[in-house]
Amino acid sequence: MAKRTVPLVLLLLVVYGVCVPASAQVCRLLGQPALPLLHAQKDINIGAIFSFHRSALLKIHPFTSKPEPTTCISFNLREFKFAQTLIFAIEEINNNTQLLPGVFLGYKIYDSCSSIALTILSGMALMNGYEETLRDTSCSRPPAVHAIVGESNSSPTIGLASLVGPFSLPVISHFATCACLSNRKRYPSFFRTIPSDYYQSKALVQLVKHFGWTWVGTVRSRSDYGNNGIAAFEEAAKQEGICIEYSEAIFKTDPQDQFLKTVEVIKKGTARVVLAFIALGDFVPLLKVISQHNITGIQWVGSESWITSRTLAETKEYSFLSGAVGFAIANAKLMGLREFLVNVHPDQEPNNEILKEFWETTFQCSFSNSGSGGCTGSERLAELQNEYTDVSELRIANKVYTAVYAIAYTLHNILKDIKTSTKSSKGERPTPQKVLEYIRGVQFTIKTGEEISFDASGDPVARYDLVNWQPVQDGSLQFKNVGFYDSSLPSEQHLQVNQEHVLWAEDSGQLPVSMCSESCPPGTRKAVQKGRPVCCYDCIPCGEGEISNVTDSSDCFPCDLEYWSNESKDRCVLKVIEFLSYTEIMGMVLCIFAFVGVLLTTIVSSLFYLHKETPIVRANNSELSFLLLFSLTLCFLCSLTFIGRPTEWSCMLRHTAFGITFVLCISCILGKTIVVLMAFKATLPGSNVMKWFGPLQQQLSVVSLTLIQMIICVLWLTISPPFPYMNLSYYRDKIILECNVGSALGFWAVLGYTGLLSILCFILAFLARKLPDNFNEAKFITFSMLIFCAVWFTFIPAYVSSPGKFTVAVEIFAILASSFGLLFCIFAPKCYIILLKPEKNTKKQMMMKSLHKTL
Repeated sequence: MAKRTVPLVLLLLVVYGVCVPASAQVCRLLGQPALPLLHAQKDINIGAIFSFHRSALLKIHPFTSKPEPTTCISFNLREFKFAQTLIFAIEEINNNTQLLPGVFLGYKIYDSCSSIALTILSGMALMNGYEETLRDTSCSRPPAVHAIVGESNSSPTIGLASLVGPFSLPVISHFATCACLSNRKRYPSFFRTIPSDYYQSKALVQLVKHFGWTWVGTVRSRSDYGNNGIAAFEEAAKQEGICIEYSEAIFKTDPQDQFLKTVEVIKKGTARVVLAFIALGDFVPLLKVISQHNITGIQWVGSESWITSRTLAETKEYSFLSGAVGFAIANAKLMGLREFLVNVHPDQEPNNEILKEFWETTFQCSFSNSGSGGCTGSERLAELQNEYTDVSELRIANKVYTAVYAIAYTLHNILKDIKTSTKSSKGERPTPQKVLEYIRGVQFTIKTGEEISFDASGDPVARYDLVNWQPVQDGSLQFKNVGFYDSSLPSEQHLQVNQEHVLWAEDSGQLPVSMCSESCPPGTRKAVQKGRPVCCYDCIPCGEGEISNVTDSSDCFPCDLEYWSNESKDRCVLKVIEFLSYTEIMGMVLCIFAFVGVLLTTIVSSLFYLHKETPIVRANNSELSFLLLFSLTLCFLCSLTFIGRPTEWSCMLRHTAFGITFVLCISCILGKTIVVLMAFKATLPGSNVMKWFGPLQQQLSVVSLTLIQMIICVLWLTISPPFPYMNLSYYRDKIILECNVGSALGFWAVLGYTGLLSILCFILAFLARKLPDNFNEAKFITFSMLIFCAVWFTFIPAYVSSPGKFTVAVEIFAILASSFGLLFCIFAPKCYIILLKPEKNTKKQMMMKSLHKTL
């Protein structure tokens, strides 16, 4: 026997019976041969497996006798319609002179009864034929079929594809959508005309996301179809932030308690949206239980298995499905199909039991009953409107039609190449291996206008209609297209929805809301509740300086350094820029005090000028007094440079002007103090010290001391001058616009030099405080320098610790306080004598007082 046939025979023996001794080279079937229910032998035959019955009665075999044939129950009109559509397509091809000219297609159609075992049994029969005996010559004959169409369910198809894959026999399914079947290593000969659940799961996730549902429940078939479909959905949903509240699995053979448990879970769940990724046969028992418990208000999302089921839609007890949405295979119109369907009659094959069962199921009659309720054969399918005769929904039937044409075009291409090839032997015929090779690259357009091709995994382009269940006047439901999904379009255009045409659950026009937690508004972030899915969260307000400007933000984002969050924490606004302004009360008050100081200094200067010839003005060098008054005026005015928005020029001016004017002021006071000391020493016998410290020397000392400060300021401005600086670190919600000193060494050198002169002046004045009264300007200088030093010593800690604009205010206050202290302590006593005690402002009076003090 040929090598390839050995495993075939072994497989056959495992299922059918045993083999006689090898010497006889004959295998005889001990059981019943698996015969096709519908068949027509032609030049090239196509195999097909459909679930004519919804289930097979399970029997426990004792293994003591031959097993009885499996009994199938519950005739399935939809699957019978698929079989007739396959026959319709084959006859249409046979009548087509352009496609497969001169070649006629036949068919062998088996019933799997929705059973994996019977599907495998049917697949083996399609590979090996169904003769009762097999000889050596049997193995050299052509295969029974060149390709198999079917099965409708994923699990039986997995078994079928696993069986025939090693023998390179193509399997083309019209309804098996499990993504697992795209595995080319496990199923090398599998193809399908319906998209994989991989695409449907992605489409369902996009649909749920589009409607804003983040909290859903799922119900699935406990089968390859449901398990793989929901697994793909959950994986894609997780990436999109969609959470699954519960995931229930059921199967049509489950006990009633399992369905009740699932219904209880749905009732207690908080998700208003339930995705039913479930086979039609598994869904019906669940719907019956749901209708008994009167569960409403659920927004159902369906898979293609049941979303266009006319049986469900026309059952009024299932009206709670109104508003359901889901993806369905694109609808199509097949001209001439209805006429073909209604012409089916048992008389066409009187001995065909499946046709009789179809007739009995359709018309609810029996051929075995000749009386009332018996079938006469005169019933007319054309007058009947049911799932079989309805051609308004040919979504899956069209995929059967497409599968047949895929095989036909593949055979056409093979025969064409054989005819034109010079290497082909005469009489060469197509083989399943050739069909498998050619079908991978087949491309054609069927009469519905759809372009058909297969990718590397054997899958077609994924195209779905978005279907919405809407009620009609008779109480039933109709399917309305409200969008589509097309994987061939750009990713952002895959899903298109006409939302205004959608009718939701309970005939509501308002989009249902299904969330575990309410959306977090802008200004807040989501904080996942401990131990719960990520869709269950609390809304936490953003912190200071942080914002979230979108709904359901997972995090708050800090504003840039120059910005701060607004009150609602949904927008970053520019921080308030703070500096001491002329327009605010503090700035106005300081300006007023500065101008008052300038005014008082001017008045004193005028008074001294008017009385410049009087002894009290001329005493202690009047030139230094006028220079001191001028410097005090500059001190009052320099405080104004600290007010207003800091600029590059104002920053350089304020510190240098302050340093130079105060050193000029202190230098004048120091000169006056030295004059007092020198003048007293000059009264001693034999002293000529005044010639070394006359008016010229006094003026030179003032200029020299001031020049040193000017040199320090020039070096400071040259090396690292002060500049405007936005202080972002002191306050979080506002910016302090201040002058950065640039070089800290330069800044403290200016202050240090001023302080050194002040301390020196204070010490000299303190030593001269007990000199005779007529020369005793020193005690007023002592008191003024005491105030000056006290102000500036307290300034340093206040300056360092004061925030923002108050730092500038402290510095201005120190300038004004020390200036007023010098003005009042030095010049107020003299002004008092000039204005109120003019009799004391005489040389005689001053000499008498001096003499009295000396004695």
